Amino acid sequence: MELIQDNPDLSAYLAADEVVDHHHPLVRETAARLAKGATDSYVYARLAFEFVRDTIPHSQDSGDPRVTWRASDVLARGTGICYAKAHALAALLRAEDIPTALCYQRFDVVHGLVAVRFNGAWHRQDPRGNKPGVDARFSLDGERLAFLPDPEAGELDYPGLYATAHPAVLDALKGARDRPHLWETLPATLS
Repeated sequence: MELIQDNPDLSAYLAADEVVDHHHPLVRETAARLAKGATDSYVYARLAFEFVRDTIPHSQDSGDPRVTWRASDVLARGTGICYAKAHALAALLRAEDIPTALCYQRFDVVHGLVAVRFNGAWHRQDPRGNKPGVDARFSLDGERLAFLPDPEAGELDYPGLYATAHPAVLDALKGARDRPHLWETLPATLS
């Protein structure tokens, strides 16, 4: 699948906004701590991915009812669903000048992940969090995502690479009282 930048300006994939708030002190502190253990940007990207995947539980898996959507809130509260974890990873990567896009897949509902740009190409990564049957890994040599769509079941990979969170996703996150309510309002498709 060919990934398509929603914005042709690569600098858009380094920008901070209300969701990917990499200017926030907690995001900056976390990025600086992770960067101390990195010898280059590739190592940093892997460390940031593993940090989000492994230390921030997916709220559905952990049973946490809280809904987070802003990267700094995900880090502060230590919880989030796939979109929130993708926002946190995007913020940590952009904080270290690594172009990062938000991207999506469609299953029963839309699933969120990120793509990082290295060596002139985009590489999708899924920081959702591993569990039995899910083994996502950071990789620049072929995708190691949490889930693979089944086209026969109507599942798909969206080719779009977004500099900002998709409005349908963000509206659902912001409007949710708690995670059970969010599950009722998650978008089934991107339009």
